Amino acid sequence: MKRALFFILLIAAVLAPQQFYGQETTSDQTTVYYCIRHAEKDRSNADNKNPNLTEAGKQRAAKWAKVFENVAFDAIYSTDYNRTQQTALPTSLMQELEIQSYDPRNLYSADFAAATQGKTVLVVGHSNTTPMFVNAVLEKETYPWIADDNNGMLFIVTKNGEKVTVQVLQID
Repeated sequence: MKRALFFILLIAAVLAPQQFYGQETTSDQTTVYYCIRHAEKDRSNADNKNPNLTEAGKQRAAKWAKVFENVAFDAIYSTDYNRTQQTALPTSLMQELEIQSYDPRNLYSADFAAATQGKTVLVVGHSNTTPMFVNAVLEKETYPWIADDNNGMLFIVTKNGEKVTVQVLQID
């Protein structure tokens, strides 16, 4: 019972930005970014700079797809690493969207902002790039890097004109 209530509240929280702004503005004025870190990666070889997801990571990636099943994404972006691409894959398959790569050294550029304006976008990154992306949209340093053992943080960033709001959820 507790789990069912949590899941209902989670879905309501994930959908709230779209429903709230959908009533107030036209979709071309509101951009919503759902930002997550990649799921659990294989740490068995410290020399491997591009590891795949572990079984737990694959399960989390599938869980993200379930969390996002009622979110109509217009685009999915991921860094060009196995772990981020594999985290985005179940959601991209479910939504029939191609995963587009972005450069983690050039996070929220003017080109990226223009390309995603008025859209609902999933952005899959890393423990450092995910909060750095959110901070770039906010234009201020607000969120620190995500703890290395935390693969369940979700930032929902809603940008309507100059107004930016952020909702942070922990999905376990």
